[in-house]
Amino acid sequence: MATVDNILLKDITFSGLDIFTLENLFEISSLSHKSTEIALRLLNDNDLILKIEKGKYCKFDFKDELVIGNFLSRDGGIAYWTAMNYHGLTEQISNTIFVQTSYKKPRKTIFGTKYVFVQIKPEKLTGYKTLGYGNHQYRISDLEKTIVDCFDLPNHSGGYPEVIKAFANADIKARKLVRYCKAINNISVVKRLAYLTELLCKKNMEYFIDYALSVRNKKYNLFEHNGEQKGKGLKKWRLILNMNDDEILEIANS
Repeated sequence: MATVDNILLKDITFSGLDIFTLENLFEISSLSHKSTEIALRLLNDNDLILKIEKGKYCKFDFKDELVIGNFLSRDGGIAYWTAMNYHGLTEQISNTIFVQTSYKKPRKTIFGTKYVFVQIKPEKLTGYKTLGYGNHQYRISDLEKTIVDCFDLPNHSGGYPEVIKAFANADIKARKLVRYCKAINNISVVKRLAYLTELLCKKNMEYFIDYALSVRNKKYNLFEHNGEQKGKGLKKWRLILNMNDDEILEIANS
């Protein structure tokens, strides 16, 4: 006679679930809710099912970090340095998975991987594409959204040299860049990107430059927002250039 844990494991395998909530198990299990909970506990005790966090589990051999990171977030998706790496915009590899969400959530280490959950306003949760298939799907910011996010919060993106290099190497669509700049609503980011667009001679960016000129304000911002509080003033983009052109070009071409 099959035991409840074997029955539940067969149900999980038949349903194609590799990562799931307790509610998901109630939906696919041929057992009662109480028996499902007992079976889940037995499977967890025998390390056949692993607990990710309260109410969330995966099969013992499932280790897809991007799927897990997205699964731990109720909304949003994979972003910042992790998305930069996915889009081939950085050669630096982080052992941390960065996830955007509108909820406050503490950092976690799961199966040896660190997860950082960056809380942002709900209106900034845009610009994701869905990858993977079936139970292995996850959302990740597209290229232009990744660029805007990284300039908005460079401390989650490997620092300014990395985001400058990413922007220099990215094949950017101007209209998408404008769309995400509007969603992020950070004028200082727009001015920094506009300055870099002209310095690096990015092609087909006239639509973005026109937008940047229309929204620039009178306030002067540091180009490197957490850099030195000094530098040459650039009137067109109301920036204090605390990194000089030659330094930026060297970073962009490195």
